[in-house]
Amino acid sequence: MSDPELQELSGRWLRQYRPAPDAAVTLVAFPHAGGSASYFQPLSAALGPQTEVLCLQYPGRQDRRHEPCLDTVEAFVDAICTVLGPRTGRPLVFFGHSMGAVLGYETARRLEAERAVDLLGLIVSGRRSPTTTRHETVHLRDDAGVIAEVQRLNGTDSALLEDEDIRRMILPCLRADYTAVETYAHRAGPPLRSPITVLTGDADPQVTRQEAERWSEVTSGGFRLHSFPGGHFYLNSQQGPVTRALTDSLTAFRTAAASPRP
Repeated sequence: MSDPELQELSGRWLRQYRPAPDAAVTLVAFPHAGGSASYFQPLSAALGPQTEVLCLQYPGRQDRRHEPCLDTVEAFVDAICTVLGPRTGRPLVFFGHSMGAVLGYETARRLEAERAVDLLGLIVSGRRSPTTTRHETVHLRDDAGVIAEVQRLNGTDSALLEDEDIRRMILPCLRADYTAVETYAHRAGPPLRSPITVLTGDADPQVTRQEAERWSEVTSGGFRLHSFPGGHFYLNSQQGPVTRALTDSLTAFRTAAASPRP
């Protein structure tokens, strides 16, 4: 891929809402199913100039709504690794919520395996460990069933979902995203060298504490778990505590990276 082509691709996939030219670390944010880069705009502002926040914009939504949706984790990871390739020379941390946690984890695995890149760390939110399984079939439901699941998790303003035009606009990417994450199967392999921080809501129906704790099985680095009051989208009401947890993890990741490894 030529440099102009890669720049054009990066422009479609990456959003930066706050310049951070002097940042010591780059946080790459992976949205949830049906989510968009703008979901992380408040977080980008909260982390301030010390952290460069790059938010992924998946195809099939907002300004990319006319592009074909992706419906496998592998297809997402292929594209994301291409886009992030030129940026792997600087300190990186991945942060993914729900489906974004799976994409962040698999992208980290790919980069470590193929490019010998050591992330500073991986932060996952609202998702059980990939070593656990649940049989989920939201992607097989009719349109009303998919919308009902989104409403159950409080991921989108219910009033917006009453609008037929908005439903018609978001359903294709929702169904494709659910297809990708619900047909994903973890493949055994070497654990990540990067440490993992897990964030979870204490009333999240999508992940139990035991399922969250099993993220420790997929890393040989450090492991931390933080629980917050709330359901699947606890981040919406816990922005301050979540920002502090992220800041603490970023500091811990940088300290660990600066220490000699045994």
